Amino acid sequence: MNILFTLLLSVQDRKFSGLSVKFRAVAFHTAITGSNSRLDEEAALPVRTHEMPVVRRSGQGVSRRGFLAVTGFTVAAALVGRSMARATAAPLADGEKVPALVIGSGYGGSVAALRLAQAGVEVTVVEMGKSWTTPGSDGNIFCPVLKPDGRSYWLRDRTDQPVGYFAGSSYNKDIERYTGVLDSERFSGIRVYQGRGVGGGSLVNGGMAVTPKRENFAAILPSVNADEMYNIYYPRANTGLGVNNIDQNWFESAECYQFARVGRKHAERSGFGWTFVPNVYDFEYMKKEQAEQVTRSALAGEVIYGNNHGKRSLDKTYLAAATATGKVRITPMHIVTAVSPAEGGYRVEMNEIDTSGATVATKAVVAQKVFFAAGSIGTSKLLVSMKAQGKLPDLPDAVGKKWGNNGNVMVGRANHMWDGTGVLQSSMPCLGIDNWADAGGPAFAEVAPFPAGLETYVSLYLAITKNPNRGQFTFDSGTGKVDLSWQTSQNQYSIDAAKRIFDKINKKEGTIYRTDLFGVYKTWGDDFTYHPLGGCVLSEATDNYGRLPGYTGLYVIDGSLIPGNTSVNPFVTITALAERNIENIVTSDL
Repeated sequence: MNILFTLLLSVQDRKFSGLSVKFRAVAFHTAITGSNSRLDEEAALPVRTHEMPVVRRSGQGVSRRGFLAVTGFTVAAALVGRSMARATAAPLADGEKVPALVIGSGYGGSVAALRLAQAGVEVTVVEMGKSWTTPGSDGNIFCPVLKPDGRSYWLRDRTDQPVGYFAGSSYNKDIERYTGVLDSERFSGIRVYQGRGVGGGSLVNGGMAVTPKRENFAAILPSVNADEMYNIYYPRANTGLGVNNIDQNWFESAECYQFARVGRKHAERSGFGWTFVPNVYDFEYMKKEQAEQVTRSALAGEVIYGNNHGKRSLDKTYLAAATATGKVRITPMHIVTAVSPAEGGYRVEMNEIDTSGATVATKAVVAQKVFFAAGSIGTSKLLVSMKAQGKLPDLPDAVGKKWGNNGNVMVGRANHMWDGTGVLQSSMPCLGIDNWADAGGPAFAEVAPFPAGLETYVSLYLAITKNPNRGQFTFDSGTGKVDLSWQTSQNQYSIDAAKRIFDKINKKEGTIYRTDLFGVYKTWGDDFTYHPLGGCVLSEATDNYGRLPGYTGLYVIDGSLIPGNTSVNPFVTITALAERNIENIVTSDL
């Protein structure tokens, strides 16, 4: 069953605040498309966002004023299924010449595509994964978490779940090999989970949309003006992403958040602070799930293999707005293999693949401007490879360095029988333990769900720490592949910081760690990350806005710009930084 959404987002929503949801959508449908054609009111999805100040800036030049006029955008895009179908209707042809090519459709790439299109640029987005718009034989686009099939993983014969064990044995399952939505990419010392498809990581993450504390920002991006980020670009990103907050009154009695209330209680009893966390999942839809009024998604455990309902992933927000301009074409199932200077810009070589991963065509196009948005792993690997192979030999030596895992480490605790975490659990976290004030090992710990469909008495956590250790990407000329030097032992810092929270909670509650979730006997999930960051660090591998020095028209605009840590879940920061950088690029380079 196709998911049909209409996006209603606005920084300047007051313009239509007196209208009903239906007529607000129709009003801006007319404003952005120039058409008064009927908008399907049943498909309208009202988006509730933070109350944020509307920041207006005077600009110089027509292009800057025009750009800023549309960056506080309200979009009632065409239905997402139709919009994405239009976007992929004309695949990229061998030998084409394009004004702007964006490699990747995750957070940075989606922002770049939208803002370039709004500035009048014809944009081609190349994505290695599928466009997830066609239902499978079960009528759903994405497969169930507890019954995974080929749709679950990227070209694997067996699932590789982050929490892959229970009661001493693996519950990974054999699956058909297919270009599924979640990639578990293995390096010598770490697995990195990444989204594969139009929308990138937004398809598979838990949706926690966290803006870092202001006092932590200087350590995250020291060359970036914090006032601008917090007054302009974070609000713009939160609006564009469709961030909303949980109804705290509903939370207190919601069956699906018993696990979070138990986690909060244990944190409070041990003297730790906690905070609610915004999300891009529609909490109003979740309320209806709880009441059994709509098809369940978060309450059916859907998350790492995609959500069939409720979630405002990029294909329903930024990319829907981008394709609605008529200037953005998305070409899925294409893997970029090389970028090199050419007359008129840059020659970009790529392989078109089928759902078995086999190459069915090789193509080369020339792009005047190329935006690297393949994520921390994809962008870093590609640029390191191009430098080593002499295709982009003058790239800075900083390319490939300062990669980090955002201090990720997971752990589970075994609760007493009177502290059950619930059979029904929302797959979307909404609460975290705040221990950033601990100078001995600051950390933020997401109270994570464990939606197994039965009472497990498990409290599960994803800790984000200020791990200072970093890895480096290197090219192996013998294999032609790029490896990452990160080793599991480098995560001991994160374990130690997490222990400062959970040792204390266990002592207070008289509980113990679970040792059966990450291996046959393994306490810490320390050998994987959901949050890869760095590898092409801002103001080191690039200028202060993502331009690659020595190569006019090459830009980096994704999480590889951030040196290894954001102190919280990173995608809002990636989006906000992309908003900042593309505004400067549009103003100065077009």
